[in-house]
Amino acid sequence: MTSPEKPDQPTDRPADPAAGALFDAVAAEHGAIYGYGVVSAHSSPDENALVAEAMAQHRTRREAAIALLTDANAGVPLPAVGYSMPIEVDTPGQAAQLAVDMEQDTATAWRAVVEQAADEKVRAFGVAAMLEAAVMAARWRVVAGQKPVTVAFPGGAE
Repeated sequence: MTSPEKPDQPTDRPADPAAGALFDAVAAEHGAIYGYGVVSAHSSPDENALVAEAMAQHRTRREAAIALLTDANAGVPLPAVGYSMPIEVDTPGQAAQLAVDMEQDTATAWRAVVEQAADEKVRAFGVAAMLEAAVMAARWRVVAGQKPVTVAFPGGAE
């Protein structure tokens, strides 16, 4: 359900900037988990273990972040029924690019958590999540044959 004022904003998104950033990060994790289903369907068998590892990381992070939101008595986003992929995915190369894009997106969401969090526990969790996403993005860049495989500031445009 969306708000008439902000059609892309769920109505249960917390108004507090820190809780709102955490809410957005959970929503990003929902999207990445869905997207890895698409990646899995189009990846080569050589990437099955990497897909499984990435999905497990995102599920673990999502559940831990939901617990943080619940502990803060903040709203928790529900996963969407479906998601539009930002690129067409029909080949293993496109699947690897989608994985890179999703990892970059989640790193961006977690960077916002780090920037907004007042709670030390949430900030530390956000840093770990951002770094995990950055490492996974680098691993997918290797699969995609991209160079450089790392970025200086995960989750940012710097």
